[in-house]
Amino acid sequence: MKEKPWVPLLFLLPACSLLGGLVLYPGLQALWLSFTDYNMIQPTRFVGLDNYARLADDPFFWAALRNSLLYLVVVVPLLVFLPMVLAVGVNAALPGIKLFRALFYLPVVTSLVISGLIWKWVYEEKGLLNHALQALGLADAPVAFLTDPSIAIFAVMAVTLWAGMGYYMVIYLAGLQGIPRSLYEAAAVEGVSGWQQFWHITVPLLKPSMAIVAVMSSIAAMKVFEEIFVMTQGGPMASTKTLVYFIYETAFVEFEMGLASAAGMALFAITLVLSLLQLRLLRK
Repeated sequence: MKEKPWVPLLFLLPACSLLGGLVLYPGLQALWLSFTDYNMIQPTRFVGLDNYARLADDPFFWAALRNSLLYLVVVVPLLVFLPMVLAVGVNAALPGIKLFRALFYLPVVTSLVISGLIWKWVYEEKGLLNHALQALGLADAPVAFLTDPSIAIFAVMAVTLWAGMGYYMVIYLAGLQGIPRSLYEAAAVEGVSGWQQFWHITVPLLKPSMAIVAVMSSIAAMKVFEEIFVMTQGGPMASTKTLVYFIYETAFVEFEMGLASAAGMALFAITLVLSLLQLRLLRK
């Protein structure tokens, strides 16, 4: 039978069309808008690199970038390590372990808006967490989790960790299934402790999964928005305003679409560079 090399392309056409229409075209449109002055009311006017120059002089942009990088530095290492430990724990064949897996994964399928509203209530000065801290004698007065600029962003980070742990745990569980049990059995015969088995067998053989989790969690940390929008609205004193929230505020509150698109291009460039660096380091 004569080969038809164009047949595989027909199967790829629907997916490529969706990606082109929903990802590539909007991305190119945003790139074009970053060189214009556009506010959805007046005609679009080409301004060249003016939007990027405005970003370079905008203290709110740099504050948002600093918060996003802080999010990246704190959240990503925890999301790389903690779900791996959790996956090792729930990988054991214990009674009721499937229920524990489901409970850990439950936050993943819960809307972040709903989760943010619940956690906002938990964090309130008269909320559940402050009540528990005072009842246990760990705090003399209510802690201003969401209104203290020095701790608000870390309170939001805890929600991001809680929401993402189950998802990355599943990725590590898949990686654990590919590690031969014979390695652990041989190590046990040699008298290797469980902790040493974890560091010298589990961690090295989970490096491909770690690379996936590192890149995915980095992208997620750089584009965090729902938790900020629901819980703090970027406050107090812009202490929780991230790059994505800055883009939202610039585009849909101030209606400066060109400046928001320039900030989006900056976010894309930063995320791309960080992802490539992580993949290179983890590949080594």
